[in-house]
Amino acid sequence: MSSVLPSRIYPVVDAAHWVGSLGQAGARLIQLRLKDMAMDALRHEIREGIQLARAHHVCLVLNDYWQLAIEEGVDFIHLGQEDLDTADLTAIRASGLKLGVSTHSDAELERALSVAPDYVALGPVWPTKLKKMPWEPQGTEKLSVWKRRIGDIPLVAIGGITLARAPLCIAAGADCVSAVSDFIRMPDPQAQVRAWLAATARLVSV
Repeated sequence: MSSVLPSRIYPVVDAAHWVGSLGQAGARLIQLRLKDMAMDALRHEIREGIQLARAHHVCLVLNDYWQLAIEEGVDFIHLGQEDLDTADLTAIRASGLKLGVSTHSDAELERALSVAPDYVALGPVWPTKLKKMPWEPQGTEKLSVWKRRIGDIPLVAIGGITLARAPLCIAAGADCVSAVSDFIRMPDPQAQVRAWLAATARLVSV
């Protein structure tokens, strides 16, 4: 596994309190994905997420809001392809922010690689109900193809991933596996984090 990412599991959460809860259970890489919030509430959630991340030794990733990530001192920013159209990549790099980029096709991968990302995410690996996707499921075979193409850049698998599927992604070449529902929608999210950690701990990717 690449030394750039601190964990093989990567929960995506919709509120700052999850950073503390899942971090306490052992998650070391967590994305805070906040939607439809007023600016004051948004900044409050980000600051709470940073505080909890530091308390629990979590590397915090903020989705989309690169200006706030720079202002508040978040570790990573995650951008989708549309975000690359408007983000100031020079300012992001100058601030010391690390960058993750979503990809869903060969063309999107080429674009992602052109901005020298600190990780590349491929999805959806399996069908996902979380949001409507215009892309067909990629399958684990595409993870192997992507990993051969990107080399030492960490590869994150996302989309429809469950505890049972996570090891399949690592075996196919992913450095890290990400999910939303299979963490925060579970009856015991902390136990789920521990189960994912155990399931991916001893695997060797291709």
